[in-house]
Amino acid sequence: MDRLIRCITSNGAIMASAVDSTVLVATAQQVHNTSPVATAALGRLLTGASIMGAMLKKEDASLTLKINGGGPLGSVVAIADSHGNCRGWVEHPEVDLPLKPNGKLDVGAAVGQDGLLGVLRDFGSGQPYIGQVEIVSGEIAEDITNYYATSEQIPTVCALGVLVDKADHKLLLAGGMLVQVLPGATDADITQLEQNVAVLEPVTTMLAKGMTIEDMCRTVLQGFEMEILDESPVAYACNCSKERVENALATLRPEEIRTLALEDGFMEAKCQYCNRAYRFSQEELDKLADSVAKK
Repeated sequence: MDRLIRCITSNGAIMASAVDSTVLVATAQQVHNTSPVATAALGRLLTGASIMGAMLKKEDASLTLKINGGGPLGSVVAIADSHGNCRGWVEHPEVDLPLKPNGKLDVGAAVGQDGLLGVLRDFGSGQPYIGQVEIVSGEIAEDITNYYATSEQIPTVCALGVLVDKADHKLLLAGGMLVQVLPGATDADITQLEQNVAVLEPVTTMLAKGMTIEDMCRTVLQGFEMEILDESPVAYACNCSKERVENALATLRPEEIRTLALEDGFMEAKCQYCNRAYRFSQEELDKLADSVAKK
């Protein structure tokens, strides 16, 4: 089971979150049948969204990350709730690229660097908060770091990792960390954190060594006393339903609704996040059209 924790130093100077998202990302890979580089891109964005969503701490809140840098993957989207559960999709999941000279997946080239990272926070009431920043590298972790620095002026370190087996292309490990300097941090606090980050191993390396997410936070917060604020299980979860699809269809004109069925007498709508299919018979469509016509 995947888990996410949020920690803070006892002096209130630094906040750190970490997640093991291996099963979550593996589920996304299976749902969307993603290539290795698409798995890495979508997996990183899902992992980042999971951490950021859990920071909202309001039951009905949600967070959406969307990145499109003009690369062959097209748009990549991840949506998380306030517990860190998330879902997502990639426009062209079949895209594959040669490995970089160092043998790593070329996520930056797949995403591209000519575009925007968008962040939408919806708290369930009032207007959602929307922020956008230009893409720095397309590697996603650097882009999230830049978002916090540019849009929210919060010194942040984001590390995201997805490890895919080079032979069978199956996901092996996925996880991430987000570390933020809080108001009131001293120069000594910041210097200590910078020293820790400078020698921090990649997330997937730490997970491969058997380190827990608690171990990861203690490593980046070495030299500080650390308190765990909360922890929660996280998963790939979609909130689609036939009722939601019906509500979407109800925004069409009655005459349009009646003509949606194919020759077999059914209309099928498939969720882009989980690929679940919902079928509506001609009788159901006519009933919905009649209901819309009465409004």
